[in-house]
Amino acid sequence: MPLPFARLLTHVCTALLLACALPACSPTPPSPPAVAFQGQDISGSLTLQDFTLTDHNGQPRKLSEFRGKPVAVYFGYTHCPDVCPTTLAELAQSMRELGPQADQVQVLFITIDPARDTQALLKSYAPAFDPRFIGLTGSPAQIASVAGQFRALYRRQDGANGDYTMDHSAGAYLLDRDGKLRVEVPYGSGAATFTHDLRALLQ
Repeated sequence: MPLPFARLLTHVCTALLLACALPACSPTPPSPPAVAFQGQDISGSLTLQDFTLTDHNGQPRKLSEFRGKPVAVYFGYTHCPDVCPTTLAELAQSMRELGPQADQVQVLFITIDPARDTQALLKSYAPAFDPRFIGLTGSPAQIASVAGQFRALYRRQDGANGDYTMDHSAGAYLLDRDGKLRVEVPYGSGAATFTHDLRALLQ
């Protein structure tokens, strides 16, 4: 004997509710754990556009060339008395600590003083810390545009006898294999912080 319409509708609704509820009873695969960086996690805060600068061998280099590798970017200048050589020395130590994995990492030193940091000077400076380091330069407008993407600040401070220094942001920036900005490593964090965070980006 056919069921009354109201009872039939009740059975259908109950079946639909059970069908919808059953998947919820199955365990949901856990989300991958967020990477715990020791530097400041700035993932998603800035979107970088590709740019072209000139390397210490006089060759144009695009940021996109380094896709597939974590990249460490540091803005500084060769006449810097302390902050720049300290940070580059920490990055060089980190490369040693990474061992064979270091060949999968690229360090870019971008001068904020293109007037004094000639190609020859960059070539003798950046690779002195590690032969794999690349020094980059460009016109003042190009440098300002690239630094602006990272929100890196710098300005000239005139001294006596026509000499000058450059005040600048002291942190380094780490990009993942996809060219996305992930970490800002504050000045003085030490080589261990670079090593930890670069290893995380190599995973």
